Order: sequence, then C-alpha cells, then structure tokens
Amino acid sequence: MGKNESTEAKTMSGLIYQVSDKPKILTAIILGFQNILTAFSGIVAVPLIIAGIAGLNVVDTAYLVSAALLASGIASIIQSRGFGPKKFRVGVGLPTVMGTDFGFVPPANTIINTMGGGMAGYFGASILGAIFEFVLSFFVKPLMKIFTPVVTGTVIALMGMSMMPVAFDWIGGGVGNPNYGDPMYILVAAIVFLVILLLNRYAKGMLNTAAVMIGIVVGYIISIPLGLIDFSQIASADWIQLPEIARFGIDFNPKFVVPFIAGYLVTVIETVGVMETLGEVTGSHLTSDDIVAGVRGDAVSSALCPFVGSGPAQTFSQNVGLIPLTKCASQFVAIVAGVILILMSLFPKLSTIVSIMPSCVLGGAGILMFGTVAISGIKTLSKVKFTNRNLLIIASSLGIGLGVTFRPDVVAQLPGILSSLFGSGISAGTIVALILSVILKDDPNEAEVD
Repeated sequence: MGKNESTEAKTMSGLIYQVSDKPKILTAIILGFQNILTAFSGIVAVPLIIAGIAGLNVVDTAYLVSAALLASGIASIIQSRGFGPKKFRVGVGLPTVMGTDFGFVPPANTIINTMGGGMAGYFGASILGAIFEFVLSFFVKPLMKIFTPVVTGTVIALMGMSMMPVAFDWIGGGVGNPNYGDPMYILVAAIVFLVILLLNRYAKGMLNTAAVMIGIVVGYIISIPLGLIDFSQIASADWIQLPEIARFGIDFNPKFVVPFIAGYLVTVIETVGVMETLGEVTGSHLTSDDIVAGVRGDAVSSALCPFVGSGPAQTFSQNVGLIPLTKCASQFVAIVAGVILILMSLFPKLSTIVSIMPSCVLGGAGILMFGTVAISGIKTLSKVKFTNRNLLIIASSLGIGLGVTFRPDVVAQLPGILSSLFGSGISAGTIVALILSVILKDDPNEAEVD
C-alpha cells in the first residue's frame, strides 16, 4: 500500500494507527500501558477472589496476582499476534488484552470448596475445559452463517450497553465499598471523564491518542490529596516475584471439569461476539477462519495459564472499546502491552502502584469506552433493513440481554446449564439473537416498518 493510499485508509476508518502500523517504541509503550490501565482491575480482581475462596495466605495471594499478570501478558501476545498456518491458526491477530472472566468464579468455588478439589482441582479443570473449548472451535463456522449484520450489530451494541453498570459501579467506588456512591468518587470520575472527552475532541497527535491514559493519570494524581490512595501497600509488596510451574499442583480428575463446561460454552459464544466487535472497530474484515482462530487463541491460552498459576483466559471487551476512543488499532501496541504485563508480574511493587488506583478513576473512562462499543453496534444496525423480522430480533435480544444485565437474580434459579448460559446479559442476548435469526424466516422482499 502506498503512502497516499495508507493515509486515505486511515482517514476513512478514523484510526490514527491501523492494525499493521508500528508506532515508535516510546509511543507504543505509552499506548500499551493505556491498555493495561483499562484492563488492570479486571485482571487482578479474579485472582483476589479465588484466593479468598480458597483461603490462601498473603504470600500465596500475592503470587496469584503476579501469575495473573504473567498469564494475561502471554495470552494477550498469543491472541494479538496469531500463530500457525491459516487453517490451524491460533489467535485472531488483532489488538486484544486477555484475562480471567468473573463468570468462572462460581464454578471455581464449586470445584475448590463444594467438590473439595482445592486449587489443584481448579487448575486441572481449567486445562481440561480449555481442551473442550478447543474442540468447540471446530463447530464455530456453522455458527458464523447465522451471524448476519442484524445479529452482529445487536450483539456489539449489547456488549457496550451491558458494560455500563460495571462503569457506574466503578464510579461509585466499587461493589462492596462501604462508602459506595460518595460524591468524592463521582467528582473524580467526572474530572477523568471530562479530560478524556476534551482531549479526544480537541487535542491532536499523541495527546489525542493517549487521552484515556492522560485522563486516568490526572484522576490518580487528584486522588492522592483526597486520601483515596494507600501507598503503604507498595512498601509491603515484594521487589521480585519469579514464576513457578504448578506451584499449587494440578489435578486432572475429570469430575472437576463438569462445573466449567457451561462457563467455557459461554466463553465461546462471547468470544465470537468480541471478535465481531474487534473486526468492526479495527476496520478489519474477519472471515469465519479468523473468528475460529480467535476462539482457539482463548482455548490455547486457557490451557497454558494454569501452569503458571492463573485461571482460564478470555478477551476483555473493555479494551475493545478503547480502540475507537483512542483511534489506535495497532497489533504491535497490544503485543507491547503483553510484554509490559509480563514484566509487571516479575516486579510486584510496580504492579501495586497500579492496583491501588481507586476504581472511580477507571469509571470516568469506562463511560466513554463502553459507550463507543455500543455506538459501533448501532452503526452496524444503521445499515440493516428495518423489517418486522429484524425489529423483533433486535428488540428481543436487547431487551433480554439488558434485562439479565440489570436483574441477574431473575435467571439465577434456572436449572443446570441454563443458569450459566443466561447468567450473562451478553451471552443471553446473543443466544436469543441467534435462535430468532434461525426461527424467523428472512424474506428479502419484506418492506421496512414505518
């Protein structure tokens, strides 16, 4: 591609850095760290919960957090880079950040405590479940035939909308915070929001691309005199933490994988949706082979992570929302982010500096990040013919998906695997969209609804 053609492509997509672009290393480090700040709380939250479930001591808990950063870095590189021949490729080759999803916490509790498998059973089940996901990847292609624009647009829009409660929980200070909703948290979040908004609208060059990180840094600094940051945690953190293989042991007893089957099935469905969203926001045309490679990337990463002490890996949707907001879709930047995560895992003091950041700081950025994902879906739907059939699919999927997001307790009593499949607003809405897309026959001659 010539220089003029490249410039034209960037102008049309609105991206400053395309997937194949390689920013200068300092720029890549700044943008990579921006991705890490966005995903950090999600990466470290699950290992902290797992440690609590298993009753681990402080030393083992700290190791789990370091292991999660290491595993996230390795998995992010695998998914972002992509490896192997086209037909058996592992990793979609688009910018992603990986980590363990909260959906795996309930089955982990079942394995560790109810079934008595402990941490060894948890990690063994993660690996066996990853093999199950890898097998499922071969059945994704038929699924892609019903991922029409009306389904894809609905799923992408739902993905952004369903993350809004997460953003507002961050703004409130985090779920379980005794001072949840303190006006001080809202003030910090509002400042972060405005800084990102104004830089994204009026700044040029690096100030525009790094708007989210600048906003978060501003929020972090403001939080210091407000007493929202406890620096004593940095002093108590170790200087170096080297990885260990199977520190907690690995038990491959097949019975432990049963609680994870539903979780991995949901992961496949959600990963397909995330890959579709990635293609949309990066301006990339993804084939069914690319989507399958993305699912394989999740599976292979989930099989590797337990060996270093981390749970199953899944692509984080919040980082997908970062792409249109920062106009950076560089694969190279995501790989640099993976390398930084690996380095942070070796130096706990460095990762602690980020981990003590108040959640309200991230909440201010979350509104814009998740909002841009929703808009990407609406943009896709704007190209859809609004027939009665398509309106029914969109309305039903968004209604059920958002309903489950806002009131998850309604479906908590569903029997067996149904409670897992419909326990997430994203998976519930996606399943409804796919089923209705098959059941409701498409008539190309059907007129649009006024």
